[in-house]
Amino acid sequence: MDIERIRAYLLTLPHVVETAQWGGLVFWVGDKAIGGKMFVMLPLDENESLERSEKARVISYLVGAERYSELLEAEGIFPAPYVARIFWVAVAGWDVFRKAEWERELSGAHALTLAKLPPKVRAVLDMPAAQQKKMIVERRKLLAAKTAKEG
Repeated sequence: MDIERIRAYLLTLPHVVETAQWGGLVFWVGDKAIGGKMFVMLPLDENESLERSEKARVISYLVGAERYSELLEAEGIFPAPYVARIFWVAVAGWDVFRKAEWERELSGAHALTLAKLPPKVRAVLDMPAAQQKKMIVERRKLLAAKTAKEG
């Protein structure tokens, strides 16, 4: 696996939105403007990854409380910087899992995140695409106005 294959796979999952943030790519279940939640982070700059933590990572993702301790026992998996307290792990290399295992891990992260979304966010995700898009645009305008007012 590599970053492009992982990215392509993530974008096939339902309601996934990609943003460029924090020196990498962040994948969300639902747009963050409507309350979506992130479930995967892919650092793009290896040097930046090393500067922020003591270990380089190729990916960080949500695993949940049940699997967290189990995965930390595996070689090449460690607590994700900044988000370990909410049961995220970081992986040092693409060879830690085979393709099918990566897909299972990331589908699991997606499912956990989707299940935790508040009912209002899930209701927006259940809307027809055009209506959902309109809601996201309106919400972004509100957020931009609020930010401008505060700044």
